[in-house]
Amino acid sequence: MRALITGITGFAGSYLAEYLVENHPEIEVIGLKRWNSPLKDILSIMPKIKLLNFELGDPFSIENAIQETEPDLIFHLAAQSYVPMSFLAPHETLRANVLGTVSLLEAVRKLDNPPRVFVCTSSEVYGEVPESDLPITEDTKFHPQSPYGVSKVAEDLTAAQYYESYGVHVVRARSFTHTGPRSKPVFVAPAIARQIALAERGEGKEIRIGNINSIRTFLDVRDMVRAYWMMINQCPPGEFYNVAGDATMTIGELVERFRKLSQVEVSVKREPSLERPSDVTRQVPSSEKFRAATGWEPEIPFELTMRQILDYWRKEL
Repeated sequence: MRALITGITGFAGSYLAEYLVENHPEIEVIGLKRWNSPLKDILSIMPKIKLLNFELGDPFSIENAIQETEPDLIFHLAAQSYVPMSFLAPHETLRANVLGTVSLLEAVRKLDNPPRVFVCTSSEVYGEVPESDLPITEDTKFHPQSPYGVSKVAEDLTAAQYYESYGVHVVRARSFTHTGPRSKPVFVAPAIARQIALAERGEGKEIRIGNINSIRTFLDVRDMVRAYWMMINQCPPGEFYNVAGDATMTIGELVERFRKLSQVEVSVKREPSLERPSDVTRQVPSSEKFRAATGWEPEIPFELTMRQILDYWRKEL
């Protein structure tokens, strides 16, 4: 059996590849990446995987890669995934996330033996949800607050349309916040951890942070990719699920939890430039539908995730 991962050098993609190599050695893992993608996060498994270059915006490169590899499973993770960047580059975000998904599904539907496809969308499709409508379920209406969120709504609906119109075996995850070691410091948990690690080295004494009142629900990335594997194997085509952890807190509370792990005293400074033009401040999800369908539960305590993120940046700097 062959599994194809788009965006294998990215954060979730590299962890999914590791999960398959370590837990399913019978599967041949093939990764699609840009020609200049950094390989650091997959160096340890490079001898056990195959890599191909592709461009998410080039339908011909996607079609050629799928025809060449003839995968049984496709995990579509490649995307422009940084929300603030989508405000600066809306065209590029929509082109990569929407047209890239269309190109992939077009290539799949033309095959004589089409694979099962997993599409990773995002909790950002729901946008800002009124407190009275929490927790967020799969029935919560779409209300995206960013070009990234808009692109993920389009990606989600495109996947649904290819199932309805062509019978493509596609499932999709509306993934809530997931983090862990190797996550880039443009995201909140590694950004806090990196600043603490710098302070422990004597380089700075404060944590600069955006909206400390935003609520997020965190999950370890290793639990997330395990959910992806279960979804593509256990869930019926056409279905869609929230995937989320249980660690719900404000960003201010997250900062305080990290400060307790610090070896030095650090202050906190709110930095307006780090806030989004329109923010999603209440991500309180329900993932009961997915848990009931598969039996999946988070296994890694968030306290451990935080410690490992901080240790990663202590070694990385």
